Amino acid sequence: MPSKTTVQRAKADLRAGKKPSTAAGEFVREEMEHIREGKHGARSAKQAIAIGLSKARRSGVPLQPPEEGTTSRRTRKSAKRDLEVGQGRRKRRSPSARRRRATAKALRNEPRSAASHRALSRQAKQASRRRRRTTTAKSTRRKRASR
Repeated sequence: MPSKTTVQRAKADLRAGKKPSTAAGEFVREEMEHIREGKHGARSAKQAIAIGLSKARRSGVPLQPPEEGTTSRRTRKSAKRDLEVGQGRRKRRSPSARRRRATAKALRNEPRSAASHRALSRQAKQASRRRRRTTTAKSTRRKRASR
């Protein structure tokens, strides 16, 4: 459950006209703090970010699921479900106590290094490289098409 202040900050961002991804950043930041505090861990920085985005969607941030071809079908389906819960189009059902405990236990056993400055830097650089590659490929296709 996200803290009240995180939800308030995200809502303030949305009211200020900022994009949903900016508002979702508040939840990602909170997730990183949880990992640093030792509440639980994550396998990687990517997983920690994914948990934060999921919490954002469930809390009402209108962050669209990733497009087809960028992530797996399972991830897109999960993101779509989270968005529907956050927008009130789907009933929020909590997992069984057994499953909730299993998830919490699994995350507690994960390393805390996922939220380190080094891990986040590595993740940001990789994401930047991926973005650059797709934009470069698109511009190359455009140039060829115009010839």
